[in-house]
Amino acid sequence: MSKIEVKTFGETLRKLREDNSMPLRKLAALLDLDQSTLSKIERNERKANSELIEKLSSIFDVDKKTLQISFMSDKVAYELLEEENPKDILKVVEQKISYLKLSKKPTNV
Repeated sequence: MSKIEVKTFGETLRKLREDNSMPLRKLAALLDLDQSTLSKIERNERKANSELIEKLSSIFDVDKKTLQISFMSDKVAYELLEEENPKDILKVVEQKISYLKLSKKPTNV
């Protein structure tokens, strides 16, 4: 099993930007964001939105899946952070996802 580097979406975003020697102001302009908003996202003081994934994938030529996993895992982690049994909850969620995928009935469009 390959080891996954555990970082927040903000940390992933900052590393991408720094690895590409891109100033914060330039990336903010490309993303059509205020520079202070982008800075807060990188510092995990503000949550990103899913619309950034497509743009970042294109700007940095990285796999959308990698960014989506980082983004969605943040959402789940922050949601479960204060819960008593996060691991048990995640196990049940995994089972429910499988169940829901199997029980989805095709819709006639």
